[in-house]
This record gives sequence, C-alpha cells and structure tokens, in this order.
Amino acid sequence: MAAGLVVLVIIGVIFLVWPADSPSGRVPPMAAATPPATAKASGTATAPGSTSGVPDEPIVTAEATPDVLPHTRDYRALAVAAAKGIYTWDSRSSSYSDVYAKVRSWWELLPDGSNPLLVLVREFEGTGVTAGTFTTLTDQSARRSGTVESLRCDLELAKVQEYPAPWEGFHVCTVTVQVVDESSNGRSAYAAPVTVMVNCPPAATAPSGRCAMVAFYATAERIVY
Repeated sequence: MAAGLVVLVIIGVIFLVWPADSPSGRVPPMAAATPPATAKASGTATAPGSTSGVPDEPIVTAEATPDVLPHTRDYRALAVAAAKGIYTWDSRSSSYSDVYAKVRSWWELLPDGSNPLLVLVREFEGTGVTAGTFTTLTDQSARRSGTVESLRCDLELAKVQEYPAPWEGFHVCTVTVQVVDESSNGRSAYAAPVTVMVNCPPAATAPSGRCAMVAFYATAERIVY
C-alpha cells in the first residue's frame, strides 16, 4: 500500500519514483566494485537523441568538489557536479557511511514526500556499491572516479517531452559519466548514465537563491532518455 501511495504522488512529479527492480550489475574484468546495470563499455554509443556538452563556466557562488555541490541557480552545472560526485569515492580514506552521508546530504526531501529516502538507498546501490560489499572494497583499496562525458536536460529528453515538469523550476538531466574503478585487483573503465532531478527557483519548494538535487536514478528502469 505504501508503494502504491508513493507512485500516485510521483506521477505528478515526472517519474520521481518509477517502479524498479534491484540492479543485476555485471563485474568488469579486474574491478573491485560492481558497476551499475546501466553501465556501458567505453566507446559504446549513448542512447539516441541530441547531446549537450558539459557546462564550461557554470554560474556558481561556491566551488563544487566531489564532497560538496555548488550553490548555484544553474541546474545543468548542479546536475554535472552531482553525477560526478555520485561516482567518486575512495575506500582508503572514507567508509561506506561517509560515502552514503555525502550523497544523502545532497538529496533534499520535497514537502509532498514524493522523493523518500528509500529511493535514495536503492538508487545509490544501483551504482554497484552496498554496505555489505564495501568492507571487501576497503580490503582491496578500491576507489572510483567519474568524468562527465555528456549532458542532456529537459526537452532534450523524449520522456520529459512526453511528461513535462509539473512546476516551473523543476528540471530533469541525464548525465553520462565515464567511470574508472581501481583497486589492488586492477582497473576498469565504463560509461554509466545517471538521471538527476533538480529543483530551482522560482519553485516554491526550492531553496532560496539556489538549486537543489531532489533525486537521482542509476538503475536501468529509471534512467530518463
């Protein structure tokens, strides 16, 4: 019943919560961490549709780092920073709790309850990392880094054209990240799409003067193309 309630709420928020199954990520050769089920091998073409380059000079008031998102009204810059940060961690200096807490601090809950934290947990595990596997990753000195290859937002995405945003200031961006997994077992690279939902002024639910990430999707069934 709870899941059904969430779905009813989310229909009005453009796929903020779509039904999804647990990812069946495949392990790349010599990699410690399991890449997401949506990952593509390097050089594989992205989904059909127009692509946009990553913003070169985003309008920000605070510089983004892998641990901190920029305070900006530029939703494209925020989506890029979030996607890169989601796929960046180092088990040599951070625990699973540290990595999860970083991403949790970016996920700003909406008043209508349409982006619950249970979705965050599932989608973060969709990147191929769980609390149960992180101990093994730490033993292997595993680390992951992400470089953004392409960005498409809003009407560049067919699903958003079909289901437009329910309010002004709400944006949907799908980012393709080139991910590099390294560990004592070796190195592996692959491309992974991630959809980032961003809420900006003038939306009444947005923070004052900046945009906020309200959801991201890494599982195959939820990526917005």
